[in-house]
Amino acid sequence: MSQLPKFTMVDAAPTPVGPFSHAAEADGWVFLTGQMPTDPHDDTAPLPEGVAAQTRRVMNNLIIVLGGVGLTLDNVVSVRIFLTEFKRDYDAMNAVYSSYFLPKPLPARTCIGVTGLARDALVEIDFVAKRP
Repeated sequence: MSQLPKFTMVDAAPTPVGPFSHAAEADGWVFLTGQMPTDPHDDTAPLPEGVAAQTRRVMNNLIIVLGGVGLTLDNVVSVRIFLTEFKRDYDAMNAVYSSYFLPKPLPARTCIGVTGLARDALVEIDFVAKRP
């Protein structure tokens, strides 16, 4: 029997830039809201310079949210990545992104070029994870 969705805010994660939860869960599927390269300790701090540093911050923020719902990168099934400068930043983002997953099997992934992101970020990433 299906349960009602569960919505979670993770205290250690950055404050959302809009009206949404850090994660939503239904039937063992956990959907993590896209994370920005914001400092989890200081929402007003400037974003890191460059897509590599921003990707690292985003991935670390996602790991915080995963931990807050009792999961790890091993539970990630699918990833969506949004880049504002796709051609320029794709390779540098991939170098950082890959370091979090390799040599493990890689989750499914979509990477999309967009015209803009909140706070003028260069990258945003969201996850879909599955409980064992």
